[in-house]
Amino acid sequence: MTHPLRGRDFRLLAAARVLSLTGDAAVPAALALAVLRATGSTSALALVLGCAMVPRLLLLPLGGVLADRLDARGVALTTDLAAAAAQLFAALELLGGEPRLGHLAAAQVIGGAASAFQAPTISPLIAGTVEPSGLQKANSLMGLANGATRLAGPALAGTFVLTAGPGWTFLLDSASFAASAALLALVRVRHVPIPRRSLRADLAEGWSEVRSRDWYWTSLIAHGVWNGASAVLLTLGPALAVERLGGEGVWIATVQVGAAGLVAGALLAARVRPRRPVLVANAGLAALALPLALFAVAAPAPLLVAAYGLALTGLGILNPTWETVVQLTIPPQALARVTSYDWLLSLAAAPLGYALAPWAASVWGPSVPLWTAAVLVGAACLGTAAVPGVRRLTMPEAAPDAATASPQPQAG
Repeated sequence: MTHPLRGRDFRLLAAARVLSLTGDAAVPAALALAVLRATGSTSALALVLGCAMVPRLLLLPLGGVLADRLDARGVALTTDLAAAAAQLFAALELLGGEPRLGHLAAAQVIGGAASAFQAPTISPLIAGTVEPSGLQKANSLMGLANGATRLAGPALAGTFVLTAGPGWTFLLDSASFAASAALLALVRVRHVPIPRRSLRADLAEGWSEVRSRDWYWTSLIAHGVWNGASAVLLTLGPALAVERLGGEGVWIATVQVGAAGLVAGALLAARVRPRRPVLVANAGLAALALPLALFAVAAPAPLLVAAYGLALTGLGILNPTWETVVQLTIPPQALARVTSYDWLLSLAAAPLGYALAPWAASVWGPSVPLWTAAVLVGAACLGTAAVPGVRRLTMPEAAPDAATASPQPQAG
């Protein structure tokens, strides 16, 4: 098997992803601390985070259709440019000295809309630049890049926030998206065109591929609960860290160790191929219940940080394993649409977490929503073991002759 990094197009794609992910990984910590500095309100933070999530959810299915109909590279390039503009606007707002919450929220709306069209392109871009036999390695490398950039990102955010201010973090993100677009312009990607039909027919075909597999849609429900529980932690965690656990540095350390966990998980995924990949990966996601419970009881900061690292290790194992199973199972001409539903169902609970966590915390205290999220995520992720398809699914075998054609340039 040829290593994916030996291929020019995957190298360019990987470099583009590293650039955009590095800047993007710094933004959540910088945004959370900037909003808390400006308003002192977790409700305001939830509003800004939700402004990115809602348009992302609403537009994801359309993004999947466009990536299948047109070319994934062109869609990804365009969305990178739109995201660069949105983050530049946010940077200028923050660098101005008196950021307005409405302007920050508007920038997040634009960024969220761009990500709705970009997210479904990732899996087709990988599958279109790598032979099937190399997909597990390629997905693990992408997972490793994601974890490494999330490790570097909060460090950059912490440096900028504590010295020059959070606006420089957004300026870095804008530049990284622009550089990513430049690299994507050079990538050649295999593309399987689909017949011209109505938007409704394209959406229906993608949904049919999802609901025909019980292991797929039930896992997506568990992934959605995981993301909802994660939103609870991301909303309440920064304030708890500042007020009870030692300050902003504790939250930055938590996010950094979580990123290290993602790296460790991706490395494990590259070396270990479980016989029941979805069963094992979903079980690993249940570890998020641990940091949620520890935040609920205000446990010592080192214990909290370690627990979050363990939880993100489970996510690091899931992501490349799941992507490989999907890429080897779903027909390539429907991959972007199926991926869009994947993102939609997986992330649908996140806005609820952002919205309900501060409200529940104001009524009952932060421990109630944290404990509730811990119980739900543990039950949902472990509960997928009861699904026959999850228990029986083994890693699909890659067809050695499925990608013998050379990648061809695409218009876009």
